[in-house]
Amino acid sequence: MPPAPRLEVRVIESPRRKKTVSARIVGDAIEIRMPEGLETAERERHIRNLTSKLTLKHTATTIDLAARARLLAKRFDLPVASSIVWSARQQARWGSCSPATGAIRISDRLGGFPSWVLDYVIVHELAHLVEPNHSATFHATVARFPHAERAEGFLIAVSLGHAGRLSGLADESLCLAEE
Repeated sequence: MPPAPRLEVRVIESPRRKKTVSARIVGDAIEIRMPEGLETAERERHIRNLTSKLTLKHTATTIDLAARARLLAKRFDLPVASSIVWSARQQARWGSCSPATGAIRISDRLGGFPSWVLDYVIVHELAHLVEPNHSATFHATVARFPHAERAEGFLIAVSLGHAGRLSGLADESLCLAEE
């Protein structure tokens, strides 16, 4: 998966803004609007957090989830999802599946993660089309993904706030959807 193009960051300080800080992608840049005169540490914290969130969202939009899911379904002998989309609303889960309709939603927070982690989450959700719960059969199905245990560990560490320590695990050679 090629990296998304790096976005320029533009900070616009306004004397009219009193408290709110906002950000959005405008063309090929992240535009951050904030009150004028914020302390340097607070200013940098807002820039870092908003840039990180919008970069992940932007990266997610460059990945064709449907094509990836079809390839993984074929490779691991799983059903094809009726639909698979990015979701900005999933903050507590990495993905979700509605087995009755075959619809899968993937958190856009995964957009900037190593491709093998995204592939694992897709396989996990596709496995719910076979087994809607987390039974032994379900886990055996997911375990066919060769890096399932490693991806689970990565996601647990991210959930616990250790993402910075995981940079060495971002080995793109593990990407199974693109082989």
